[in-house]
Amino acid sequence: MKKKIVSLLLVAAMTVSLVACGGKGQQASNTEAGTEAAGTEVAEEYKLEKITCVVNGTLTATVDSGQQEFEKQWEDAVGVDLVIKQLDHSSYNEQVGTLFVSGDYPDVMIMSADMYAQYAPTGILWDMTEAYENAEFQSRITSPETNEFLKKDGRLYGFAPAYGNGCVTYVKTAWLEKCGIDPSTITTYDAYIDMLTKFKTMDPDGNGKDDTYGVIAAGFLGSEAPFINYLPEFWQDAYPAIYKKDGTWIDGFNTPETKAALVRLQEAYAAGLIDPTTLTNGTKDAREKWFSNDQSGSSGVFTYWAGSWYQTLTDNLSKNEVDDRITELAPIAEVGAYLDREAPVWVIIDDQDGDDRREQAIFDAFIETMLDGDTVQTLWVYGAEDVHWSTKAEEFTTNAGTEKEKTYTYEEGKFHLKQNPNDPNSLWKKNAIDPALLIAPLTNGFIEISSLADEGNKFFLANCKPAPESPASETYTAEAGTIYDAKIAVVTEVVTKGGNVDDAMQKLYVDVVGATVDQCLTELNAK
Repeated sequence: MKKKIVSLLLVAAMTVSLVACGGKGQQASNTEAGTEAAGTEVAEEYKLEKITCVVNGTLTATVDSGQQEFEKQWEDAVGVDLVIKQLDHSSYNEQVGTLFVSGDYPDVMIMSADMYAQYAPTGILWDMTEAYENAEFQSRITSPETNEFLKKDGRLYGFAPAYGNGCVTYVKTAWLEKCGIDPSTITTYDAYIDMLTKFKTMDPDGNGKDDTYGVIAAGFLGSEAPFINYLPEFWQDAYPAIYKKDGTWIDGFNTPETKAALVRLQEAYAAGLIDPTTLTNGTKDAREKWFSNDQSGSSGVFTYWAGSWYQTLTDNLSKNEVDDRITELAPIAEVGAYLDREAPVWVIIDDQDGDDRREQAIFDAFIETMLDGDTVQTLWVYGAEDVHWSTKAEEFTTNAGTEKEKTYTYEEGKFHLKQNPNDPNSLWKKNAIDPALLIAPLTNGFIEISSLADEGNKFFLANCKPAPESPASETYTAEAGTIYDAKIAVVTEVVTKGGNVDDAMQKLYVDVVGATVDQCLTELNAK
């Protein structure tokens, strides 16, 4: 089953003030002996020696693809020891919950928009408003609205170095050709279902077997905002979450629109148009099955992140010797536009001691330098020098001895990306921040965006709209995991078991969490 935001994590956030002092061994040990209590004058500057950072798959410089070099170069540039704890991307929220319950708080971590919305009011996140407003990078920011939108009651508790981005629907061009489909005609839901049906019945992989599916996704309903981005054609005008409509917070799950979406999913699943592993897929499972070198059992459609992923998916098809042509599908009429998610943020954990010097030092070392325009920003955007990128003269060849062989030649001083440490037949693309999504540009002239990634970003921006704002209330923060569980129970019963949508909604959702959802709405609308 797809991983959820566990209630333990949310409860931990509500009770952080009870455990913060006793649970932060590393953070407490960083406090210098001369630190005085809040309210007294302290002239001594805080000496920051180490930062512990928790991150998900957003950091593409993983342990086996140059993370050690990235970390070392960051430490050399900033002068602080950096400890990176990279958790599994698909189960990130759950693993963060385990860390928090154990009292093993990091100094800084990345959060999705809905995690941020839930934690911002709890006191666990440091209020970085003044630090952000006085940051040196303010003079270079070209998209100030990104972080202004993140403020809660005028205060900022997390920092986004890039805007959110979103997902678009990708289709294997070879499958379109095999089935005689003109992608420009896929403009309605009926046309979309007809395409999926042909992908199911017309043997688009050419192996002579009835073993293909129309579409695959990482779950029918996502565990984090914007929830519906992996199967937008089915959800259409439904938004199965608590969201604000015409100025009022409503429950978008128990609505006619969501029920209609569940019936659409049920019908397509029963017809074999949706890959049966979809319910339990993580993002890695879904994408690897889609571009696998064994296309039997694969699908023709995969909705995933725009921009750099257009290039990455193409490269993986090519690496697996599968036809690598991909068509980006414009939103069908019933969808109207893809969702541009709220930006993920970097947050600093507040140690609750009433003294902001430590948190300010972390901001200065970690957040401030992230958009320095030069050395450190380059590390976050492109990775480590002479590992992921270089300006040295060099020549290398990818896919040597094949029809896809390509030689790259660079003169001294020319910025360029190098071969991927994990795959010498493909080029490295980016590290933790997409260069096309930056809110402040690099000032060193380093820019390397593939034509496909650039095309993908432009396509998305021309076909997107903002995702709804994520909710934040005391009850929602504590019960979000339980509410999500109830939703998944309904989805499982209706979509995969063919259950009656009204019965499932009543028995598995309203009877289980209806009162809790009502309390969330009461709190949200009282603000």
